[in-house]
Amino acid sequence: MSMRTRRSVRAGQYVALLCYLVFLAFPFLWLISTAFKPAPELGSLHPTWIPQHPTLDNFRQAFDEQPLLRAAANSLIAALSAGLIAVLIATPMAYVMARHRTRLATAATGWVVVSQAFPFVLLIIPLFLVLKNLHLINTLWGLIMVYVVWALPFALWMLVGYVRAVPAELEEAAAVDGAGRLRTLVSVTAPLLAPGIVATALFAFVTAWNEFFFALVLLKTPEKQTLPVVLTHFLGAEGASDLGPLAAAAFLATLPSLVLFAVIQRRITGGMLAGAVKN
Repeated sequence: MSMRTRRSVRAGQYVALLCYLVFLAFPFLWLISTAFKPAPELGSLHPTWIPQHPTLDNFRQAFDEQPLLRAAANSLIAALSAGLIAVLIATPMAYVMARHRTRLATAATGWVVVSQAFPFVLLIIPLFLVLKNLHLINTLWGLIMVYVVWALPFALWMLVGYVRAVPAELEEAAAVDGAGRLRTLVSVTAPLLAPGIVATALFAFVTAWNEFFFALVLLKTPEKQTLPVVLTHFLGAEGASDLGPLAAAAFLATLPSLVLFAVIQRRITGGMLAGAVKN
């Protein structure tokens, strides 16, 4: 392949990436624009990207109409708990599956992948009956259990890949130096798995934070409802919506995920084995 051809391919890749970024960013940018527009601009026949008279009235109205803070607190509790519990369960399981490649481990990995194909509707009735027998309907702990079960297969699959990327020779070297199994796991393996654990926890958190269907079915009282469910209260009869407050509330609902990505993106994209080799 000539130099000119490689440059053309590289330019095409950058153009495709730019188009994809624009495709992803357009809904969010339009959401921000709508959240700051006053009512006359929202009903205009000629909408503009930038609000002509930006206002915070939509945010005030959103907080006045719905208990957004309480719903956000419920979502935060459920998402943080689900992410933490899923990681605590998946990490040792992933280590065993990655280091001991038996037929059982291979079958378990296959089941993890297949389980992601089951639709929510197929699972909701059995889950509802189980939680009803455990007296966990309309409780955050019941919802957290569902989120953990739903996030665990993919979290396990992610962590297996991260564990396999850590050279077993590092653990063998630690054992030769006299380190026991527990110390090896804590001092050698765990620090190298930190990016994978953080990425997995973030996945579980975002999945639980944005989840709507299970929360809608399992939580009945307004005091227990999560933020995605409360956002639907801005929708009126026959699809009519209070567009300004809805956009303002939806914008606020996206902030935690964005902040998390911004804070820990270096840890996610950092090399897994950085610092593993001694000079």
